[in-house]
Amino acid sequence: MTIGRVTQSMLTNRSLDRLQSSLTRLSELQEHLSTGRVLNRPSDNPADAASAMRLRSSVGAQQQYARNAQDGIGWLDTLDSTLGTANDLVRRAREVGQQAVSGAVNQDTREALAVEIEQLRSSLLGTANTTYLDRPVLGGTTAGAAAFSEAGGVVTYAGDANPVKRAVAEGVVVDVAVAGPAAFGPDGDNVFDHLTALAAAVRTGSTSAIQAGVSALEGDGSRLVVARTDVGARADRVEQAGIRAGDTELSLTNALSEIENTDLPLATVQLKMQEVAYQAALAATSRVLQPSLLEFLR
Repeated sequence: MTIGRVTQSMLTNRSLDRLQSSLTRLSELQEHLSTGRVLNRPSDNPADAASAMRLRSSVGAQQQYARNAQDGIGWLDTLDSTLGTANDLVRRAREVGQQAVSGAVNQDTREALAVEIEQLRSSLLGTANTTYLDRPVLGGTTAGAAAFSEAGGVVTYAGDANPVKRAVAEGVVVDVAVAGPAAFGPDGDNVFDHLTALAAAVRTGSTSAIQAGVSALEGDGSRLVVARTDVGARADRVEQAGIRAGDTELSLTNALSEIENTDLPLATVQLKMQEVAYQAALAATSRVLQPSLLEFLR
């Protein structure tokens, strides 16, 4: 077995290399503690850095889903309130119409009842144009400020039937809008037309016309209830999706923290151990590095 020659220069170089390695490790631990992160640059751990990038992208996606769900809930809650108010107004108009059928009412009373129905119609038109974030909730994707417009005493739909979509999970898109005709009826046969006809019938006192108007409003009320039920079902779906997005985001954030963040108690212990190791390396190196010939002659 041959043993290579060991020179003073070799001992010196190796000692300095190990001393530098110990100092580098000490510097890394100090950086981990000062920044609170074990990944400060991709070169620290390329594999973990790649995993962290994927996790961060997933966290961003879940945050966007949660924001979309929150926005969708805002739309749907506004719709629910709008349709509920509209149904209350239509129900009141039916009650007024039924009062007008009574033989005890005179012309003055019929006029007062007709005026109330017209006031209910005006209130209903304002309700139908309710907005959320300056957009009419019953107008679809229209850029206009109102879902319904009135000209010459006739109310027509000014919006469109395009869905307002919100992506609330991967592959899950929910329409958070209701087109005006689906809730209030088509142009030419909508609830506003029925209220106008009912007010006119009450003024004339035509029992058959009043009963026809009340019957038409019953259909309008049923349509509003169906639309509101659908909105409630979608709101529940979006709310659950928002909760799942939040839970998934938390889980991914915890996984990201495990990769990126420093375990402070462990890093503190490792730093103390490395300091001891560095001091020991310094002591050992001082013994290996012998005095130079000039220092020996002194």
